Amino acid sequence: MTQHKIWVIDDDRAMRWVLEKTFKEEGFDVTSYEEAQSALDHLTDTQPDVILTDIRMPGMDGLNFLSKVKNSFPDLPVIIMTAHSDLESAVSSYQTGAFEYLPKPFDIDEALALVNRAILHITKLQQQESAKVPVAPPSTEIIGESPAMQEVFRAIGRLSQSHITVLINGESGTGKELVAHALHRHSPRSSKPFIALNMAAIPKDLIETELFGHEKGAFTGANTQRQGRFEQANGGTLFLDEIGDMPFDTQTRLLRVLADGEFYRVGGHIPVKVNVRIVAATHQDLERLVQSGKFREDLYHRLNVIRIHIPKLAHRSEDIPKLAEHFLARAAKELAVSPKILKAETKDYLKQLPWPGNVRQLENTCRWLTVMITGREIYPEDLPTELRQIPLQQRGLETTPLTNTSISFHTQSTNPNTTSHMQANVHSDMQSHAGNHTWDQLLEQWALEKLQNGEMKILEVAAPMFEKTLILAALNQTRGRKRHAAELLGWGRNTLTRKMKELGMDSSDDED
Repeated sequence: MTQHKIWVIDDDRAMRWVLEKTFKEEGFDVTSYEEAQSALDHLTDTQPDVILTDIRMPGMDGLNFLSKVKNSFPDLPVIIMTAHSDLESAVSSYQTGAFEYLPKPFDIDEALALVNRAILHITKLQQQESAKVPVAPPSTEIIGESPAMQEVFRAIGRLSQSHITVLINGESGTGKELVAHALHRHSPRSSKPFIALNMAAIPKDLIETELFGHEKGAFTGANTQRQGRFEQANGGTLFLDEIGDMPFDTQTRLLRVLADGEFYRVGGHIPVKVNVRIVAATHQDLERLVQSGKFREDLYHRLNVIRIHIPKLAHRSEDIPKLAEHFLARAAKELAVSPKILKAETKDYLKQLPWPGNVRQLENTCRWLTVMITGREIYPEDLPTELRQIPLQQRGLETTPLTNTSISFHTQSTNPNTTSHMQANVHSDMQSHAGNHTWDQLLEQWALEKLQNGEMKILEVAAPMFEKTLILAALNQTRGRKRHAAELLGWGRNTLTRKMKELGMDSSDDED
């Protein structure tokens, strides 16, 4: 049996050791390099089956190395690893020819699966050239280091050489148009127009004119011929936002354009040919609209070739501090003032909020803070009243309960490929005694159920969650003042700081 050769390039010694150990245990022939130039020099003598390389290293970086490898060995799979995960590095990796993009930290089994897939790919690969499209400088940055946003970046990178139709779904305010812009900007059509039309913002009787244009005299007031959005976007991308609000009759016309690549202006008799990439977006459940007869099933399947889901802000809470800092800096620049600085406890508080308006609501909040707060630093009590008055049970993702709420415990199982979700609905009845059970009786019931299911170490799951819940409640009651929160909990300030560090909470020792 052939022993496949794997090269690992990373200036992080610990990362090289872990990967080398794992791959050798799986029977691979592994060679490690701490810098890319050495690996490149050895490529003239021997070639591995797969290369894993970090993106940021002293000397030659991973993307430069990848480019040189692809110039000489276009079919050699190269997996890019990086701890600096952003849209530009993901797109650049794919466009330069990366087989896959692996953001750190990653599960070692994920790296192993990618290597196996790369080997399978190389054994079946037919000769083909790596197309290279220069990356246009971004006009608008998408910020996100959360796993959910990394999947979005990966999808944009995968589609960077494609003209395929894309459907973006996500709640209002999540940034669907930003993703549509990124898809266009990193596509072969980037030099052509990007035209956007919001179906929900146009009166229904004007949508067809907006899309397809009209001839002179087509209706009262049509004094001249007018191009529609399809003609304006010819050669480029047409972004149809809130596609679920498109009238049924217009859906029929759109379907014909997608099928034939031509249409008639309103009042016209000569077909107009166009070459347009469609990117559609919606916050609605199109499948449900199809079932209710409000959306054409054939159009749905035409649009739903590739789907990108944009997570709501509450599901990517780790991105909130960077997003807030970005919006504060932008607002300060627009208003020609110094940018505000978020205190650590304010960042923690913002991460707990539900953000029903998603990124748009966060951006508006940062504008409000820039205008309304006189001090340079922003404390939790400086936030708008409606954000400070959100009940505890509405914060986060079913966490931080005190009364009539629920907790979801998420624990990593011993098998890294599976995640055990231990859920407990712990309803406090300190006042109402819901269902004639106290919270400790319900906790006992939960514990018995988990033990009967064979789950182990449940105390290691439950205890930190309850401690974190009480700490967050005390911090909320004292509006982030740690000394007062410690007093409420019966602890000293140092004890609270130590507990917060143990629980992975921000424990910056700022002055109260």
